[in-house]
Amino acid sequence: MNEKPVRRVVITNPRTVAKRSVLVGGRTDLDEQTRVGVVFASSLRRTQLRLALVVGALIVALLGGIPLLFLIRPHLGARQLLGVPLGWLLLAFLAFPIMCAGAWWYVRAAERREVEFAELVDRR
Repeated sequence: MNEKPVRRVVITNPRTVAKRSVLVGGRTDLDEQTRVGVVFASSLRRTQLRLALVVGALIVALLGGIPLLFLIRPHLGARQLLGVPLGWLLLAFLAFPIMCAGAWWYVRAAERREVEFAELVDRR
């Protein structure tokens, strides 16, 4: 029983412009929050969350690794530069560049994923 799908026909007043009954496109799915649009949006959110967690974990690991290094190798912690312990100097002057680099990397990667998402939605 192979039935052909019924073709839908819109009947309107000839003096008016017919609206499309079925809008096609990913942007419409997003705007109208259809099931497909919800899947698209949740996919983007999950991707952004995963990226944020990875970058955050890397920053925490790098910054947490500095005191851990001095705990494992106490002779490095005993060294001083200009009368200030090396551990304090590294935390003071390395923490901000690490956080800035992580933020820069996150923004670039997030923008790249948003562009890929927009291209995916536009292709649909």
